[in-house]
Amino acid sequence: MQGELTEALTRILRVPAELTVAGRTDAGVHATGQVAHVDVPAEVWAGLSGSLLRRLAGVLPADVRVRSVALAPPDFDARFGALRRWYVYRIADTAWGAEPLRRRDTLAWPRPLDVSAMETASAGLLGEHDFAAFCRRRDGATTVRALEELSLRRDPDGVLEATVSADAFCHSMVRSLIGTLLAVGDGRRPAEWPASLLRRSERANDVTVAPAHGLTLVRVDYPADDQLAARIATTRNLRA
Repeated sequence: MQGELTEALTRILRVPAELTVAGRTDAGVHATGQVAHVDVPAEVWAGLSGSLLRRLAGVLPADVRVRSVALAPPDFDARFGALRRWYVYRIADTAWGAEPLRRRDTLAWPRPLDVSAMETASAGLLGEHDFAAFCRRRDGATTVRALEELSLRRDPDGVLEATVSADAFCHSMVRSLIGTLLAVGDGRRPAEWPASLLRRSERANDVTVAPAHGLTLVRVDYPADDQLAARIATTRNLRA
């Protein structure tokens, strides 16, 4: 998505567009709430701001859409200014699987899931921890994260939705968290198992990464405009 949007903006604005996004997602993960910023000359923005949405719709591929554009505050940074990211993972554990029209964003699970056991497991993961066992480590990147929410609910169609929120996520962390909950939900692991992985200092080979297509980035939260600079400074500090 980032590459296609960068190319489209460069073509329309006729200046090099360096796009910064709120969060990078794994290949195959969806985003309905992605946020991005790009710096452009004031005169270019003035000339195109009113028509930019329609112009983007005309050149972007059908599976990429920009739904709004706005002038950002001077201190805005889509990545480092974010307070938290919100993801939703959809799982259909019914006997007939995922509904055909939602098959692209819903995982069809072949066994019934014990939601109560999954909720017990998720409670033990909340808070700030080293999530090394759930992350694919990258050189120089911390695996300490503050998991604020990991909740489960069934929608009116019976699909299980897991909502996950944190200040930030390391590579494959959300899909790994879901993978451990699935193992608990279908009885392959006890409810205490996911939290026990927090004692590990490296990636756990026995954690299965859930398929990408069930995951969607749905929202990114930001502080008030006058607090953006302070938030960016805090985010840039490496947590130990």
